[in-house]
Parts: sequence; structure tokens; C-alpha cells
Amino acid sequence: MAAPREPGGEAAFARRIDPAREPGLSPEQRLLMAQVERAQRQRALQRRLRGRNALLALGIGAVAFGICILWGRAGPGGTRRGRAAPAVFLNTTLPDGYTFYSVSQERFLDELEQEAEAARARARARAESAAS
Repeated sequence: MAAPREPGGEAAFARRIDPAREPGLSPEQRLLMAQVERAQRQRALQRRLRGRNALLALGIGAVAFGICILWGRAGPGGTRRGRAAPAVFLNTTLPDGYTFYSVSQERFLDELEQEAEAARARARARAESAAS
């Protein structure tokens, strides 16, 4: 059973109409058709963006996982090709992270104390040279 055909050759149910040129539509019907078309375009855009966002999230996750795997291959000695390897994400726990942070703080404070001691020594030397 074939679909009923219009004189132009298109099936009646698939015929596109232009709301501005269609004589039998009221202004309310034209407005409703415009709103429906806008909503359909917006949904299509959201679907496309959702797909792109999912691909981006998968890509970022794959890169992060790859970095973890590559850093994990540094071996038990912690070095690879003569360079120190960063902490392995998969094996790092909170106490380890805190230890790394506190050690770096201590190193910073040691360097700061050495600079302060050198400044004090220079100030003493200036005071002695000014006094004599």
C-alpha cells in the first residue's frame, strides 16, 4: 500500500510547509511551529555537545591513566634512565603526600634560615667595619 501522493510528487505526510506562506495557519499556529522548531534545534545541539563532552572526558581519563601507568613503570628503585621518577599515583596514599609536602617545607625553611644567617653575617661585618 503506497502513501497518498500530492500533485507535486511528494507524499502528503512528508511535505514540508513554510509557515509564512501557508494560507490556512493562524498567527498562534505559526508561533507554536516556530517554538517547536527552536526546541528541536536546541535538543539536537545539546545531544551533540553531550557526545563531545563524553569523548573529551574519556580522552582526558585515558591520558591521566596512561601517565599513571608510565610513571608506575619506573621500577622499585624509583629511577628510570638516570632520572628520579615522580610519585606513582596508584600507590600514593595521603600520608605519603603529606610526607612529601612536609619534606619540601623543611627544605625551604632550611634554605631560608641559611639566607638569614648569611644576611646577619654581612650585617655584622658592616657594623665592625663602620666601628673601626
